[in-house]
Amino acid sequence: MPVKFADRMSTVHRSFIREILKVTEDPSIISFAGGLPNPELFPVADLEAAAVKVMEETGPQSMQYSTTEGFQPLRQYIADRYREKKGIEVDADEILITAGSQQCLDLLGKIFLNAGDNVIIERPGYLGAIQSFSIFQAGFKTVGLEDDGPDLDELEKVLDSSDAKMFYAVTNFQNPSGLTYSSEKRQGVADLMRGRDVVFVEDDPYGELRFMGDFHKPVVRGYLEDNGVLLGSFSKVAAPGFRLGWMVCSGEMRDKAIIAKQASDLHTSTFAQRVMHRYVSDYPIDSHVEKIRACYGKQRETMVRAIEEYFPAEVKVTRPEGGMFLWVTLPEGMSSMDLFDEAIKNRVAFVPGRPFYVDGSGENTFRLNFSNSDEAHIEEGIKRLGTGIKNFLAK
Repeated sequence: MPVKFADRMSTVHRSFIREILKVTEDPSIISFAGGLPNPELFPVADLEAAAVKVMEETGPQSMQYSTTEGFQPLRQYIADRYREKKGIEVDADEILITAGSQQCLDLLGKIFLNAGDNVIIERPGYLGAIQSFSIFQAGFKTVGLEDDGPDLDELEKVLDSSDAKMFYAVTNFQNPSGLTYSSEKRQGVADLMRGRDVVFVEDDPYGELRFMGDFHKPVVRGYLEDNGVLLGSFSKVAAPGFRLGWMVCSGEMRDKAIIAKQASDLHTSTFAQRVMHRYVSDYPIDSHVEKIRACYGKQRETMVRAIEEYFPAEVKVTRPEGGMFLWVTLPEGMSSMDLFDEAIKNRVAFVPGRPFYVDGSGENTFRLNFSNSDEAHIEEGIKRLGTGIKNFLAK
């Protein structure tokens, strides 16, 4: 007997990247498709020791229900780190611990979006945000990215004309492009957002993964005091499987987010929060992050050098100063979807760019992940991909 699903499910599809990853389960395929941290860098021994301490010292409490807001000492640690590392003031009471920063997007959709409301996103934009906001039947307005952030003239026009509820952005090492907002663009975004009834959502999962250049303050609290939400995560600096993220917001926005989370899952895992707090309290997370930066920096350099050697000169690529991704633009008229099929035959994979564009453009773009491959596989994979691109251009 057929069942009647909610209307919202009719226009939302499975994650394109998750479907691609099924293809890359073949171990003979060199995959640059996932957005995965390098598992060789997970602090397994330190987290194991932290978990043992938690069980020995607070076993029953760590397995009990907890407050929706999250474990207070962990929230205080995050607030202190914002002050020490980012140069902004955040109160622990303004932090809501979530099941990864992806849950933040779901909560924001629940508290802000009605069917037909507009969300401004970057072009190209983060696929997880597109999927999450689509569940709420949102409309999308896009703003193009320049080398140092959004096109401010276009952003102003969209803000003036779209009646949007929020502007969602990844300001550091953006997924998928790898681009970072300059200080000037951060100030420009803040100036355009100030005084409007549009919420600026700044997603910053990659901010600590800078391996060259200068750190920037977040737009939220660094340049913009009002109508901003700042999202963070332990997934890229500790362990993604713990599913620990957070949302920084205050006032009525915080109250609504707490209500939405209570309706979703009551609270994030008590045990995971306590183990993470013990880990960051007892073990040198700064030296661990530095180890990640050094590793990813080498992998990024290997990929950029290999692209310069094996890709045709007319192929353009971003050169991020941190994060996990490069963004490739092929000559006009060339399809990355067609190239993907050919690449799989040559045992190499990437993510075609079109799903990152809600307007159907981006046919000649694709994303490469450098964080989850060693340097030898990066060299060989880019060589294979370069051969495929040259063959396509010769047709």
